[in-house]
Amino acid sequence: MTEIPEYVLERVFDAPREMVWRTWTDPELLARWYGPGVETIIHKFDLKPGGTWLNEMKWGDNRDLSKIDFKEVVPQQKLVWHHSSADADWNVISNPMMPDWPRVILTTVTFEDQGDKTKVLLTWVPYEATDAENACFANAMNNMGKGWESGYAIMDDIFAELQAG
Repeated sequence: MTEIPEYVLERVFDAPREMVWRTWTDPELLARWYGPGVETIIHKFDLKPGGTWLNEMKWGDNRDLSKIDFKEVVPQQKLVWHHSSADADWNVISNPMMPDWPRVILTTVTFEDQGDKTKVLLTWVPYEATDAENACFANAMNNMGKGWESGYAIMDDIFAELQAG
């Protein structure tokens, strides 16, 4: 059995925890930074354990659909969800662009005060993945930070707007 890879990204934001939480949980703000460089459309966002987030990213004639099932929601502290590729009817499918990509990724995001700033710790772990899926995920880990960091840079702009009032 292949070791289960874990992607970890830690970032301290120059914003209070309530504001950082809001950028992760307000669909209007989330759509602005999640999927930087593409159009993000949130079709459904039911933020509660057992709730679902249906997400579409569009660029040119391409699109990527994701189904996110919330497992744990602790306001301003923690979000846990299963993240999967989806078909047009929002059924979980293998990633059409990367067939060996894990069908489900366990995502955990925690929020912690650091003075007047907020530390966000994000982890991504393949969930019930095959050896091939774990290997694909492990091979992609070096490039994962680019997308997240681009989105986080947009979040910095959002915080500046919100703090300016």
